[in-house]
Amino acid sequence: MTTTTAHKVLRYGASNFIGGEIVPIDGDALRSMNPARPERTVWAGSPTVDAVGRAVRAAREALPAWSAFPIEKRIEALRAFEAIATERAEQIGELICAETGKALWDATGEAKILAGKVGITLAEGEHSGRSRVSGFEFGVTDSRTGRCAFRPHGVMAVIGPFNFPCHLPNGHIIPALLMGNTVVFKPSDKTPATGQALAEMYLEALASVGAPAGVVNLVQGAADVSGALTAHDGVDGILFTGSWPVGRKILEANLDSPGRIVALELGGNNPAIVAPDADMRQAAVECARSAFVTTGQRCTCTRRIIVHESIADRFAELLKRIGEGMSVGDPLGTGGEPVFMGPIIRGEVRDAVLAFQGSLEGAGAEIVLGSTAPDDGSGGFYITPGIARVGSFTKSRDMKDAGCDIEVFGPLVRVSTYSDFDDAMLQANATSYGLAASLFTADAGSQERFIREAYAGCVNINAGTAGASSKLPFGGLGFSGNHRPAGAFSLDYCGYPVASLIERGDAAGVLPGMKIDEAWFT
Repeated sequence: MTTTTAHKVLRYGASNFIGGEIVPIDGDALRSMNPARPERTVWAGSPTVDAVGRAVRAAREALPAWSAFPIEKRIEALRAFEAIATERAEQIGELICAETGKALWDATGEAKILAGKVGITLAEGEHSGRSRVSGFEFGVTDSRTGRCAFRPHGVMAVIGPFNFPCHLPNGHIIPALLMGNTVVFKPSDKTPATGQALAEMYLEALASVGAPAGVVNLVQGAADVSGALTAHDGVDGILFTGSWPVGRKILEANLDSPGRIVALELGGNNPAIVAPDADMRQAAVECARSAFVTTGQRCTCTRRIIVHESIADRFAELLKRIGEGMSVGDPLGTGGEPVFMGPIIRGEVRDAVLAFQGSLEGAGAEIVLGSTAPDDGSGGFYITPGIARVGSFTKSRDMKDAGCDIEVFGPLVRVSTYSDFDDAMLQANATSYGLAASLFTADAGSQERFIREAYAGCVNINAGTAGASSKLPFGGLGFSGNHRPAGAFSLDYCGYPVASLIERGDAAGVLPGMKIDEAWFT
């Protein structure tokens, strides 16, 4: 039996928000479920593609007034959002937990950083994002001034993922609004309720400062809605977080729109190297945490660990013990205690992880800790941590190669060995992805080389791949992104520079070969 669970943080039933109007979506063609209790429907509605055009028009109509809004009023709106997000953090966390299956502590942690993004975005100073998008001017000659100003791109399409359904789209929306853009937000079809809760907070904050209707619009839907939005002629920018295959489709759809900003934050097949002089506890705990946190559903999760052959057996045993000790179960906790991992997002995703583990074993990998699908009687999509030892990592995309370069979005990590640091770097960089990479060593020379040579946008030393500071850029290379890092650099892709030369005199330049008679101008 299927039941629908209402969440108190939502002010409205299943809806689109277009031009400031709440547009109910009746039906149940699209349904999000609780991964821990799949019989419970969290959100249900029947979105239609035609809502995209109406939402884009509303954002376009609101653009002139919003971009002309004094910066102080735009900041006031973001501060209002900050206050609302702070007040509702616990409720938002509960909703994230229900719709994604994240452990409650993990979901609440995501909810609590929504407000913090405002302060980080608004910060001023030498290393702040605003320092890079602030206008400046200088004297070119005695009578001519050079000036740089920043303009908003216009209507920004924000396409959100399921794994961080609030935090990641929020990281696009706040800088977009500060720079004077308007937004059409399309949440993941797996987390529409959480996306709606985020949009509701924005609508309330914008209304509190008298912002024009249509500054933030919400359209729900699946791939057809995303496709229509990212290809719409009225969109000036696309800010996307998701998988490489979908990012590729977005790029294909925009080949004839070179003036449209496209910022892609995609997946990762992230490596960690463990040297023989590493702090073994630090390396093992950080690698295990980074491999299995959020049930392995972070784009920065460690997928490949490259361990020096002299410590490989010991490290694999430690990793196994840590994995075996991780509690998996009801994301709300069991017996009054929190769990480390809740369920994975869907049954078919769990099946794909287990199938990949089977293909690894068939390709000769040693399964150190087998990932399983425990059944607690709830029907939840639970899966346990998995560890496989392979020969070495390669750039092959052939699943018959146990060390192949394939990202699997779940709690399964592979471990190889290396003989010298050249070999370790070769294996770490044997990937078309380039999001995050870690090195565990006390050797300063190796640390500097790794920072210099690792193929990744986030390169950590003695810290796991899963973990980032919002005060730093966040993004990757290759299949992981297109050189549009988010985090502290998100303001950079939300506005473009305009160069101006302003002349106050009358000494128009006369070049060789030009004949000018001053009498013409009297």
